[in-house]
Amino acid sequence: MKTSIVWFRNDLRLRDNATLTEAITHSDQIIPVYVFDPSRWGSLDLGFQKTGPFQTQFLLDSAQCLKENLQEVGSDLLIKSGDAVKIISELVREYEVDAVYSSKEATWEEIKQEKELQKELESKAVDLQLIWQSTLFHVDDLVQPVSELPDVFTSFRKKQEKYADIREEMAVPNQIISPTLPLTIVPGLNEFGFSESDAQQDERTAIHLVGGEKAAWNRLNDYFWDSNQLKSYKWTRNGLLGEDYSSKFSPWLAHGCISPRSIYHELKRYERERKKNVSTYWLVFELIWRDYFRFVCLKYGRKVFYRGGIKDLDREYSNDLELFEKWKNGETGQSFVDANMKELKLTGFMSNRGRQNVASFLVKDLNIDWRWGAAWFEHMLTDYDVCSNWGNWMYVAGVGNDPRENRYFNVPNQAEKYDPKGEFVQHWLQPNLFSEEK
Repeated sequence: MKTSIVWFRNDLRLRDNATLTEAITHSDQIIPVYVFDPSRWGSLDLGFQKTGPFQTQFLLDSAQCLKENLQEVGSDLLIKSGDAVKIISELVREYEVDAVYSSKEATWEEIKQEKELQKELESKAVDLQLIWQSTLFHVDDLVQPVSELPDVFTSFRKKQEKYADIREEMAVPNQIISPTLPLTIVPGLNEFGFSESDAQQDERTAIHLVGGEKAAWNRLNDYFWDSNQLKSYKWTRNGLLGEDYSSKFSPWLAHGCISPRSIYHELKRYERERKKNVSTYWLVFELIWRDYFRFVCLKYGRKVFYRGGIKDLDREYSNDLELFEKWKNGETGQSFVDANMKELKLTGFMSNRGRQNVASFLVKDLNIDWRWGAAWFEHMLTDYDVCSNWGNWMYVAGVGNDPRENRYFNVPNQAEKYDPKGEFVQHWLQPNLFSEEK
């Protein structure tokens, strides 16, 4: 009897989970495992943890949902806390496991962990199967190999759209056979150093976020089918207030509660049954951007996290921690920046337009190291995605994939264009509305 572990990472779903499907196909019984590895909550030199309360709560929700979904098909999720490599190795010995299946990641810390596990399992003659499934276009279906990935997004997009197809999604398993597993529970927020109130979103939030595969599909069904907002996405996506100006799928995509491929195929059904227009295309366009940053991380490895980025540009930045604190707390005196930063701090969410502006302001106006901003976003964002976050910060800082090296966001002009009546600023900074900088 072949026994396999499925080690869930950023793929907390049953539908369209290639790792799970592959393991079931080649195994007699499955042990689903999720490990809360303390390295994810490590402290940074900047004085805060890598992962903050909003993202942690969303992850806990997602793990709980996955556990319940697995129970519905006859299995369960084994919850562990500690060093993932050591824990997987111990489970291999305990259950006499023949193979470990997991999703292949794109960034160097995760790849380093994969290599450590590979070495550990080789010593036990146990097979490790790492399966790529985090992108819309499968890595094996790229028109050019990752090593030849264009450094400009448009070149990548045009070739992929013209010559590559999207693979079909995989169904939810009808049944998963597992050995008898001990009862384990999802930990509480307090075990990560947070209180319930730390993860409570401000009532003014654009969207109340709950993790998990069920919540992901509820959001998709509402945005596509119930409210029919998809048809106008192209024209509303730069909005700042409210739930429906954008899809807001990003938190569920980041944790793998839904796959980009599932979104794509549901969108194609929408086009057949409702409407096909520039908005439906534009949502796919944004998913391709997400793909692109993943492949950039694969191509460049650790350079994505270096000050000079993938362009190796040597720039001097200020190390003014006081200025950085003001930016973090929404106290710069620039009301549009401050409103966005207050939203982030109080809700764990910020619009795409807001992110571009506050990032540009930190780097270009305050001359603070872009990596400090990227680290703060990593801590605060519910939808933190290592590739999208660091890729976008490099882009804005002029050390990434932007063909225009000196792109600059004029924040007052941006505020006038995207918040002409000051409604967003008033929503978040009511007492400070008239203390605008000159």
